[in-house]
Amino acid sequence: MKKIIPSIIFAFILAIASSPAYAANHPIQIDGVAVASDVKPETKNKRTMVPLRVVSENLGAKVDWSNSKVTLTKSSMKVTLQTNSTAAMKNGEAVQLDVKPYIKNNRVMVPLRFIAETFGCKVNYSNSKVTVETAPLVIHNVKVKALQEEYHMTMGGVVQQVKGNAYNAAIYDAFVQNKGAKVDAPASYSWMVNIDVPGSYYKNAQYDFLDEKGNSVQRFDVYSLLHAFPDELLTGYPEVLLYDANENQWYLFSGAARDSIQSLVDAAGKNGFLKVISNTVA
Repeated sequence: MKKIIPSIIFAFILAIASSPAYAANHPIQIDGVAVASDVKPETKNKRTMVPLRVVSENLGAKVDWSNSKVTLTKSSMKVTLQTNSTAAMKNGEAVQLDVKPYIKNNRVMVPLRFIAETFGCKVNYSNSKVTVETAPLVIHNVKVKALQEEYHMTMGGVVQQVKGNAYNAAIYDAFVQNKGAKVDAPASYSWMVNIDVPGSYYKNAQYDFLDEKGNSVQRFDVYSLLHAFPDELLTGYPEVLLYDANENQWYLFSGAARDSIQSLVDAAGKNGFLKVISNTVA
C-alpha cells in the first residue's frame, strides 16, 4: 500500500530549492552536506557574512522576517536582530554583533560568529567556503550517526537515511514529546493491509536511530488506523499509534506529530541531507 501521509510543512523548516551545481558554486557545508544558497558568503569589515535563513533553517530554527526585524526560534531559544544594527536580543538579554546585519538580494546577511554563538556549533571560513559542524544527537549515551527510515508500498519498499544532526534531533524530539498515554497492542497491525478485522493498523514507517556502526540505538514505529469499515465500527480506535521497540510498549500518537516528522524527512531530502539506501518499489 502506498505510504499515505498528507504533506504539511513543518513550522521551523522551509524547503530550499537546490541543485548540486548551484551548491558547488555557493559553498556552505553543514555537517559535511553542501547546501544551496543564492547568496554566497562574503567578507565585510574583516568579518565573514553568511545568509541567515539558509544556515539557520538547516540547523533546525524557524526564521521570521518582518519590517527589517528578524526573529529566530528553536526550542527554548529566541533571538531577535535588526538589519543595520549591531544590537540584538537573545532570550531577553541584550547582545552585540560584530557587524551590522544587512540585506543582499533579499537575504539577511549576518556574521558567521553569530551563527556559532547562537547554535553552539563549530564554524570555519576558508577559501570562500563556510563549514558548520554541529553536535550529534545523543540517545542512551550513544552518539547517533544517522536516522534510518523504512517504509513499504504496494510492491516493494524504500530504506533511506538522514545524516543532518539538527534534523535528527528535531525528529527524535517529535517522537519523545508527542508520546501519549500507554495503550495495549492493537489486535491487528502489519506492513500489510488487513481489511478483515475492524481496528486494523498499517505501518506507516519504521525509524531507527543508528550509531557509528549502523546499529539501532532507538527504534520507533508509526501506525495509522485502516479505514476499511464504516465509521460506527471504528469508534474508539485511535487514529495513530506509536510503538517504542526499545520499551516494547505502545503509545497514543497524533496525526500532526506523524505528519511533522515526515515533513522533516522531506525537508532533509530537499536540502541534501538524505540518502536512499535501497529502493525496491516496482
